[in-house]
Amino acid sequence: MNLSLYLLTVLIWGTTWIALKLQLGEVAIPVSIVYRFGLAALILFAVLLISRRLQPVNRRGQLICLAQGLCLFCVNFVCFCTASQWIPSGLIAVVFSTATLWNALNARIFFKQKVARNVITGGAVGLVGLACMFWPELSGHAASPETLLGLGLALLGTLCFSAGNMLSSLQQKAGLRPLTTNAYGMLYGAAMLSIYCVISGTPFAFEWNTRYVGSLLYLVIPGSVIGFTAYLTLVGRMGPERAAYCTVLFPVVALNVSALFEGYQWTTPALMGLVLVMVGNVLVFRKPKALVPVGGKLA
Repeated sequence: MNLSLYLLTVLIWGTTWIALKLQLGEVAIPVSIVYRFGLAALILFAVLLISRRLQPVNRRGQLICLAQGLCLFCVNFVCFCTASQWIPSGLIAVVFSTATLWNALNARIFFKQKVARNVITGGAVGLVGLACMFWPELSGHAASPETLLGLGLALLGTLCFSAGNMLSSLQQKAGLRPLTTNAYGMLYGAAMLSIYCVISGTPFAFEWNTRYVGSLLYLVIPGSVIGFTAYLTLVGRMGPERAAYCTVLFPVVALNVSALFEGYQWTTPALMGLVLVMVGNVLVFRKPKALVPVGGKLA
């Protein structure tokens, strides 16, 4: 069952990055995110109410849902969508794969779990890989402040995503299932962004064309309702650190999609960087060998 959830998450989230790119146009980024998670929340609540599976959530749980909505369904996607204006969607997926490292570090902050040496080593290798991946964009004539800003926003979005993982883990330890907490979190995320749009005077425009409507529906149903439920179920079953391992495969799918639709060009540094990022993620999840007593001594 866990393998099926892994494969489902990788396939869906490996392709949503290009859908995010297709959302860019006349509709403001925060408004598109409101549409996405507002519709996803309505679908989840309808399914849960019809099936009578909506769990009661106390005040503490609602506050965590609010924070989860801010991290998972609000700020991080504003960062990702804004970053996609300046860097290829496949490279954003590569940055997102560093969630493995952030989850391990946040588990230390949230749950006081010790950060193993392999996590530090894997994180260092992964960061070197990221530098290689972005080297063509950061060197020579291709370098620009927008590229650096896009990279920074993608990293910030990944950090917010990781924080949301920790909050989901807390909810599941309290007995709340991802379907219920996702429904409330998406509703809160959409509501907070709606308030921001009203205050800032951002118009609630809409594009009635195949590109926008098709990408929106893909992001709502597979990308949000199915993808987040599958991934956060893994978080509850395996912990946020191990669940994030599926992000190792995202760049492979996303970069090939980016090469097909965005004209992304594979280079030697990019290939080396992708390998290093994946190796770094594998190192993060490599379990240290247990010390086995030999002759009364630890070996």
